[in-house]
Amino acid sequence: MAELADTTDDPGRVRRMSGAAVVATAMAVASPVLGLATILIWLGLPAEWTPDKTVSPQSAVVFTFPAVGAFLIHHRPRLNMAWLMCAGGLAAGISDVSGALMFRAAAGGELALAGWFRVPMQLGWAVCGLALTMVLPLYSPDGRLPSRRWRPALWLGCLAITAATVHNLFRMTAPRAGYPYPEVIPSPLGIPALAPYLEVVDVVGWAGIYTAMALAALSLLARIRRADPVTRRQIGWPLFAFVGYIVFLVLAAIWPVFMWPSIVWAAAIPFAVAFSVMRYRLYGIDTVVSRALVAAGLVVVVSAVYFGAGALSGLVVSGYDQVAGITAALFAGAFFQPLRRALQRAVDLLLYGAVGDPGVLAGRLTQAVRRGDPAEALTSVVSVLRDGLAVEGVAVEVADGEPRYVESGRVGPAAREVPLVWHGTRVGRLLVGPPGPRRFPAAHNERVLATLTPYAADVAHAVRMAADLQRSRERILTAREEERRRLRRDLHDGLGQTLSAMAMTITMARLSLKNSPDAADDLLRELHAGMGAVTSDIRELVYGLRPPALDDLGLAGAVRDLAARSSSGAGADVEVADVEVEVEIGGDLSDLPAAVEVAVYRIVQEALTNVRRHAGASRATIAVRREEGVLRMLIADDGRGLPESHRAGVGLGSMRERAAELGGSCVVTGEPGTGTRVEVTLPLTTPATGPRNAAEIR
Repeated sequence: MAELADTTDDPGRVRRMSGAAVVATAMAVASPVLGLATILIWLGLPAEWTPDKTVSPQSAVVFTFPAVGAFLIHHRPRLNMAWLMCAGGLAAGISDVSGALMFRAAAGGELALAGWFRVPMQLGWAVCGLALTMVLPLYSPDGRLPSRRWRPALWLGCLAITAATVHNLFRMTAPRAGYPYPEVIPSPLGIPALAPYLEVVDVVGWAGIYTAMALAALSLLARIRRADPVTRRQIGWPLFAFVGYIVFLVLAAIWPVFMWPSIVWAAAIPFAVAFSVMRYRLYGIDTVVSRALVAAGLVVVVSAVYFGAGALSGLVVSGYDQVAGITAALFAGAFFQPLRRALQRAVDLLLYGAVGDPGVLAGRLTQAVRRGDPAEALTSVVSVLRDGLAVEGVAVEVADGEPRYVESGRVGPAAREVPLVWHGTRVGRLLVGPPGPRRFPAAHNERVLATLTPYAADVAHAVRMAADLQRSRERILTAREEERRRLRRDLHDGLGQTLSAMAMTITMARLSLKNSPDAADDLLRELHAGMGAVTSDIRELVYGLRPPALDDLGLAGAVRDLAARSSSGAGADVEVADVEVEVEIGGDLSDLPAAVEVAVYRIVQEALTNVRRHAGASRATIAVRREEGVLRMLIADDGRGLPESHRAGVGLGSMRERAAELGGSCVVTGEPGTGTRVEVTLPLTTPATGPRNAAEIR
């Protein structure tokens, strides 16, 4: 759209602008004066000469089109669309006042004069119809045709209006049955020889008029297909206005009750054109256009399906009208939702291009995440979202021990916050900045957010899990070194010192065995007691490495033993209530890797501890199932669930770390009041190559 040029340095240009403004103002004043004069003339007519309809869409054109056209001319004197609006509105005023004067003269007995008033009435109608319903949409919004290929549509409009005008001017007005007026107003230009052909000319003319109007509206659709997002938004205003007017005009021809909506719509067309030319960025017309097109498509297609199914059912089950109606309604209902989605995708593609289709945006986001470095996944998310929403900035903040924040553009202090939820757990938030110059409507924003937010939540969860995994690895290495240090200390300072003392005791017993048997006997008793302590210390060290229940009972038996102890309250505080635990085992658990057995045992142990201490549950279920290449485990209870402000503690972090150490996952979910679910997935190595004991793990 060409911008207004500064003309203050060109006196000749200023004079030309002033002259154009004067002419436009004169037309804008003259047209409503003619409209008011028309109203006064209609009010003064006798009842027998007053037509049934004295108001039409053309009456509204008189008051709005020239005024808006003059406003545009004041800003852009060479805008041909503004001159079309002024000329069409003035022609409408001339046509209306001539029609009223025609009936005024006929009521006064001057039928010949009344007949001559028909000439300016018909010519004004022709100029108004051609300028405003055909030429104006063809030249909107930039004052040029979409391309040379649309010239035939312009010629068709001219020929059709000419044909209808020829019929109205040259037909011989003959008395007919039911003529509502006292006398027939003659046609001074009537040609009797053309009478046999004029009706055909009239039918062809009106068919051409409706066709040309439809083509003019389609030209706007053609512009939208080739335009950028900014121009699509600009074209949306005249497209919505002209399509709506055509729809109401056709409906008014079938059902007169739609005459007043068509009048109101006609009055609003110039404002839509002005918005498209001057301030199209301030209003969400694309939302209105989108919803109107979807609604119109739904009404047309669903109605066709309903009546078609009803007619077909009526033929098949003749005489059962209720069955036919129910069948039609079922068919229409089945088609409604898929049709709405298909229409919405088509309209999004029409108005915004590829960036307007949320599915295409989702594909772009998926490809960007796949091709990019995992560390840059959040950058891809914010870039695609910013492009799809056409806002000044988008940011993603991942809720983590060390929050991660990635921003594209500038979100500002008043950013909209959208929570990112992954399987019931809030993993971060999406911040959407203010709309940019290519602002999309709220309806489109919601569709884009509804489609892309789950993808963003997946990426945020993956980033969070990657950070958790990195921290877990760091903690595992630290814990491993700490465990080695503890073992070294226990073996050297505890067990080593004890064994050294026992060796010294044995030596002393040998030396005193011959000379003092009683002293040797006392030393051997001390040695026996020390060996018991050593046995206890070794047992504690071994239990810390691997629970003995796994070797004594197997994994399935060890899990059942944990469940039984939870049910009986063994080892728990008095105030902790017993929990009835049910165990379900699926598959063979006898040859699992040792590391997997330990991880499952410890996770079940920690989960049951949480159930008894924090869940307030009465029942719990443990399901362990071995599948091909994977071990799945579920611990669920009927307790109070996780609070809304839940943060993972040491126990939950320990379970996640044990699963992550083996390349698996541990997901804890639970809405308040619905219980808690711990879902664990652990990959399995084959028995031939997988580790079998703790030593092999290390």
